[in-house]
Amino acid sequence: MGQPRRLRAGAAGVAGNHIVIRIGGDGPFVLIAHLQQGSLTVSAGDMVHRGEPIASCGNSGNSSQPHVHVQATDTVQWDRAVGLPIAFDAAGNPVLPGESQIIRAG
Repeated sequence: MGQPRRLRAGAAGVAGNHIVIRIGGDGPFVLIAHLQQGSLTVSAGDMVHRGEPIASCGNSGNSSQPHVHVQATDTVQWDRAVGLPIAFDAAGNPVLPGESQIIRAG
């Protein structure tokens, strides 16, 4: 699918194979996009835990090279979403939530 067609398909066309994880009841939300086709190991409604594999790196959607796109937002209404800072769990950093829910996988 070419870029103009992906853009016409909206956010899902641009993101390609992707997962949206809800961190809390009303968010925030973490989008993980451009995943390898057929690699998702989770489905909408699944609970996921820190360290659990969810998919493989790919280049689906509006991507020409394999990579993983990660973004945190306050909403999944992408036309008005506000980006949020991300902290990665590592020695000396704040502890991140241990369990979150997949709200979209596709």
